[in-house]
Amino acid sequence: MSEKNREGKRTARERMQEHRAAEEVSSRRRKKLIVGGSVLTVIAAAVIVGVVVQNQRSKPETPTAAPAGTIGDKNLVIPVGAGNAPAVLTVYEDPRCPACGAFEREFSSTIDQLEDGGKIYTNYHIVSFIDRAAGGKGSRTAANALGCAQNAGHFRDYHDVLYRNQPDETNDAFADKAVLIGLAKQVNGLDTPEFQSCVKENKFGGWVSAVQQDFDKSSFKSTPTVLLNGQPIYPKNGSEEITPANLVKWVDAANQGKQLGTAGSHGQTPAPTSTASEANNPSPTAG
Repeated sequence: MSEKNREGKRTARERMQEHRAAEEVSSRRRKKLIVGGSVLTVIAAAVIVGVVVQNQRSKPETPTAAPAGTIGDKNLVIPVGAGNAPAVLTVYEDPRCPACGAFEREFSSTIDQLEDGGKIYTNYHIVSFIDRAAGGKGSRTAANALGCAQNAGHFRDYHDVLYRNQPDETNDAFADKAVLIGLAKQVNGLDTPEFQSCVKENKFGGWVSAVQQDFDKSSFKSTPTVLLNGQPIYPKNGSEEITPANLVKWVDAANQGKQLGTAGSHGQTPAPTSTASEANNPSPTAG
């Protein structure tokens, strides 16, 4: 690996750590603000670059339609990889979250390889709380488009395209459905009349709201939140910081002595998914 590449990866990890550190400092300050005996969540007027803490709770909603192939309670989770893979990687992301973009740009190829090798079954929770803090609707609109891509069988490729083309957090470009449809042209077979209609009509809007409600009920307040078999691994797993090489090492350790998943098992014998409520009580990763 060239020195330039090493420096690029180091810088990306530092940016992710800075995003998370800034969010934690802001969160501690917010907890000190008490009005009328109730602790209020306060969102800064200038949105912190990276992760934004929730400032309100979404209204309870049961989705009237969920994308094909989704799993878990109320079908809120998008799975990628062999359902019988021995390890479950749980990822909570917001399409407008720049820390999520940094994470995906560094780790997406490694995650793809682990999925293709039958080592992990990735469970994506596509949340949308940045709209509430920063204004706009790009998180929700993009989350619906990701649901449409899942419904068409092209979630992983479209997910990667969105994060490679992610606008700045304060730029609500993903609110423009034409932008989302235009990006679908980069995924072979996705840009169809059915996909366009799904995006334009906000077909999975209720599902998007339900996913966010599930996140609101969890103990998680920021994105990306990444867990391996229920154990948080972003930005660190114990004393080790997350890197592509460490992620592979942690997965291999968790899978030691276990049979790898097989291609074509998607949706047949899915591994237990870590929903928001289950992930609040994580169990240690093997190894």
